[in-house]
Amino acid sequence: MNARTGEELDALRATAQAEHRALRGRLARLSDDAIDLILRGARSHYAWTDAPVSDDLLHEIYEITINGATSMNTLPARFVFVKTEEGKARLAKSLKPANVAKMMGAPVTAIIAHDLEFWKELPFTFPHEDRRHFFEGKDQFIAETAFRNGTLQGAYFMIAARAVGLDVGAMSGFSNADVDQEFFAGTSLRSNFLCNIGYADETALFQKLPRFGFDEACAFA
Repeated sequence: MNARTGEELDALRATAQAEHRALRGRLARLSDDAIDLILRGARSHYAWTDAPVSDDLLHEIYEITINGATSMNTLPARFVFVKTEEGKARLAKSLKPANVAKMMGAPVTAIIAHDLEFWKELPFTFPHEDRRHFFEGKDQFIAETAFRNGTLQGAYFMIAARAVGLDVGAMSGFSNADVDQEFFAGTSLRSNFLCNIGYADETALFQKLPRFGFDEACAFA
């Protein structure tokens, strides 16, 4: 894909700026209820109702997620939605025993992964100029960029799921090597973390755990 230049690029930039001004004009900030839903009042869940999660809803969550910022718009995250009994049995082999029931009870478990060959797609995702040379042959830089930005996209994914009315429960108690062998053998994809998705059974919740206050975690420089 060729980089946009001249009047065409100027017009695209003007449109983007006008759209952003219009958005800010419509909505200065989220309501307190909306903030509670996605973060402040949200909880990590480990028990689920039988209510299904439609593929259409998963598509919607993805379309929201991909609008989150990543460096150079690298978009390295890839998602595998494990829904079938066969898929869950394959995934269960990688889990610590305490996490198996949590995963099996969820309507969907997303494998949040990243693609180590993301940089080969930069002519599409970052068409301003060809920046593939920043990454070619630099395995550590590729791995760090993919992991950092893929993790960001995983967080966007969780917030997007909450925003459309679902509950989530992220999990890291599993073997990444086993997941990669089972689901990504022979590919450039690597797993990061798992995220159960569905409509929670809130009767399994316990009290919300403590958070650090501003003065304990923040500083000015």
